[in-house]
Formats: sequence, C-alpha cells, structure tokens
Amino acid sequence: MDILYKSIFYISAFIIFWAMIGYPLSIKILGKLFKNKTLKKDYSHQPSVTVMVVAHNEEKVILEKLKNIIGLDYPKDKLEFLIASDNSTDRTNEFVRKFIKEHPNIKMRLYEVKTRKGKTNAQNEAQKTVKTDFLVMTDANSMLEKNSIRELMAAFTDDDIAYVTGKLSFINKKSSDVSSAEGSYWDNDLAIREIESRFQTITAGNGALYACRTKDYYDFDPIQSHDSAMPLYFALLGKRAIANHDAIAYEKAGEVIEDEFGRKVRMNRIILKHILPDLRILNIFKYKWFTYFYFGHRTCRYLLWIAHLLLFISNILLLKESWFYILTFSGQVLFYLTAVIRIVTKSNIKYLTLTYYYCVTLLAQWVGVYNVLTGKAKPFWEKAESTR
Repeated sequence: MDILYKSIFYISAFIIFWAMIGYPLSIKILGKLFKNKTLKKDYSHQPSVTVMVVAHNEEKVILEKLKNIIGLDYPKDKLEFLIASDNSTDRTNEFVRKFIKEHPNIKMRLYEVKTRKGKTNAQNEAQKTVKTDFLVMTDANSMLEKNSIRELMAAFTDDDIAYVTGKLSFINKKSSDVSSAEGSYWDNDLAIREIESRFQTITAGNGALYACRTKDYYDFDPIQSHDSAMPLYFALLGKRAIANHDAIAYEKAGEVIEDEFGRKVRMNRIILKHILPDLRILNIFKYKWFTYFYFGHRTCRYLLWIAHLLLFISNILLLKESWFYILTFSGQVLFYLTAVIRIVTKSNIKYLTLTYYYCVTLLAQWVGVYNVLTGKAKPFWEKAESTR
C-alpha cells in the first residue's frame, strides 16, 4: 500500500507544482529563447464587422457601453452593432431602443431573447442575424479602447487564424485586496497567453473582447462559455486562436470575495469536462504545442481541487515513513492555516491574501464539481455587482 500512497502523493504534488510553477516557468523560458516569434499584423485588413454586446439586466452600464462602442475608430460603413438582450426584465431594452432612436445614423439594432438561457444561447440566437464578415463579441461592462476593432482585425493575417482575443485590463486593482489578488493572477496569465499565442494557439480567451469570422461561428451548448470552448474548438480543427494584447478592454475586477467566488464557481460549471474534453488533444504529433499548452495551462489547473485533497490524505498516510513526509504535511497545514489567519484577522499582508485567494479558488472548483454532479450547474448567473 505504501507504493500506492507514494504514487498518489507524488502525482498530486506534480500536478500542483506543474500547474502553478512548472508550466508558467517553462513558458516564460520558451518566450525568452524564441524572442523572434512575434505577432504579425495587417492594418489594411478592414472587413465588415458586427460588434455584439450580450446583456441581461444591465441598466446600470448599458448606456455607457453604447456610447463607448459608437466611438470606436473603425470605418463607419463597415461597422454594425447588435445588442443581444438575454430576456432582460429591467430597463435595459428601453434604454437601448431610446439610444437607437436618438442615433439614427448608427447601424445598431436590438435582438431580444424571449427565454433566458444564458449568454452563449443569446449569442447563438443573435449570431444568426449577422450579415457581416466578422463578429466581435464584448460584455456590457467592458469598455473598449478606440482602436480595439482595428487591432483585432489586423491580427487575422492568415486563413488558419480563426479566433483573436484582446487584452482584459482591470481598472480597480488597488481598490481591495480581492481585486489586487485577481489582478496579479490575471497579469501572470496574460503573459502566458501572449507566449502561447506566438508559438501556436491559446487555450482560452476572455469574454470582454474577442472576434471570429461569422462563417466560422459554431453553436455551442448554452452551458459552455466561448472563453474556453472557442479556442479549443478551433485548435482541434487545426486552426489558431491567438491573442492581440494591443486590443484592450477595461473592466472592474470583483472587489468583494463573494463576487469573485461566484465568478469562479461559474467558470467551473463544466470543470469535469474541461479536464480532458477531447482525447485528440493527446496527439502531440498532430497538435504539437497545443497538447503541451493544454495539459499545463488547463488540465493540471482543473485537477487542483482533487490534487490538493489527495496530496493531503496520502501525506497523512505516509507520516510514519520518514521525516520528509512530516515536513511536507507541516507545510500543507501551515499553508491552509495562513488562509484561516487571513479570514480571522482580515490582514492585508500580501502573502496571506494570495494564499487566501488561492484557497477560495480551490473551494470554487469543489463547488463547481458539486454542481456538475448534482445537476445544479446552469448556463446563466447573476452578475457581480462590484464589477459594475
């Protein structure tokens, strides 16, 4: 049995190490070794574009969003706007209709989803009315840089590039310890995605700003999110999903732990499927870097919830083996204890906050798994008020 316990211990330890330290470090080394790999752009590429905004009860931010997108620096004769309202019950639709009436020279229309089934379903329905060559999707609370559409289109330099995501930048990193922790995590993740993009393809995008060819759009199951589903879908077709971080969207990160926890639970609503969504990913001879990227950036991260539990349990069972296991167990206890200390003391010490934030992320994964197993995972959610 000792062999079994040790196998579980070391496999679990490797998953945690590779997800949080090994893989990020390896990617940064690759980035430095191959600095000549850069993103190509063609600013003469200016196809017709529809900017789609999906909104559910966004009366607090929808007018600011509409003013933001009509100010985008892109040829007006090639730009249209589509507001997909996911069965909004507040004044969102009213505000949009009034805005359209007050701006008759702007090509903007409202698509009303009759039954709320979530963001992805709203995108599926509204996309069928799009006639332009490209589709850019953005969230109601994401404010775009004026050149963001030009930047996204400029990155479609080859036919094999099917998806381009922009850079999401948080404007309130210093507002609270929660937004600061999320900002630190996100900045590190963006650096990884930029290098993945240069080599081959990213493993996930972000909902704040991304684009694809209208003809390439695929109707995903409403429980899925384009953030994770689209890059994977295109990668398995042999196409590229890349990042152009000169196309920038601004948002507020969650400033209270309840909002950030809820967001992470939503992200994990199909976590079990994300671990290895398709066996074809394992074919490194066909998918090359993507196999490596997905294992390190996705599979290992989606296994953290179970890896930490198995590491802890197997460590207990190995305590009598040697001082090494006593030391590793003590380290684990101390790690979780720092999160508890942060809860009790509400300290702003950076290390305590980061440990606490990490543990909240693990708990969100466990809740996501629970929701999947009990059938409680749903394709829609209530927005985080602190991000508006």
